[in-house]
Amino acid sequence: MVLRSRRNQFSESMRADYGVIVGATLTLLGLLIGFTFSMATTRYDLRKALEEEEANAIGTEYTRLDFLPAADSARLQALLREYIRLRIRFYTTRDQTDLQKIDADTSKMQSQLWATVAAAAKVQASPLSVLASSGMNDVLNSQGYTQAAWWNRIPIAAWILMSLIAALSNIVLGYGMHGRATVLSVILPLAVSISFFLIADIDSPRAGVIRIQPQNLYALADSLKAQ
Repeated sequence: MVLRSRRNQFSESMRADYGVIVGATLTLLGLLIGFTFSMATTRYDLRKALEEEEANAIGTEYTRLDFLPAADSARLQALLREYIRLRIRFYTTRDQTDLQKIDADTSKMQSQLWATVAAAAKVQASPLSVLASSGMNDVLNSQGYTQAAWWNRIPIAAWILMSLIAALSNIVLGYGMHGRATVLSVILPLAVSISFFLIADIDSPRAGVIRIQPQNLYALADSLKAQ
């Protein structure tokens, strides 16, 4: 408003240059928002895919444990059922204190799972026990891939750059407004704010409105409970 009140009336040549600057600035802003939105949705899809892979790895290993001696198989299957509950809590909790406890319990549970399956494989060395050990390795690796994907967020530098371009776009656009056109000047800030909110929401796996639900882990837990 202050800049617009102090500007002189644009000449025709200045008006043409001003239109080029506004168009280029808004185009750059649109490209940045589109690129960042693509980054956020790609990461969101990856997290969903890894949740499915994690459930499949656990389900496959649960059946492979039948290749081990009965006592070891029963113990490992009970541990896996508890492990599934921990993984579901990882996806659904929003409390950072609870998350730290979940991570600690998950690490302990993984150590128990691997120690038990390794001991059973040594007692009964066979291609089938190797298959069970390999499946447990897939279970542990899938958790690591999931954790890495949840840590992978849009860089802070990208947010700063978008914010600067958005601020410049609003300043340039508002500078050329006059009369009743000032009502239209709220459209761009509102649209940019909504876009930023949507990107931030998609890129925040543990906060916001759009969240990943562990549907495959829920289904796996229900199927094992039925068995």
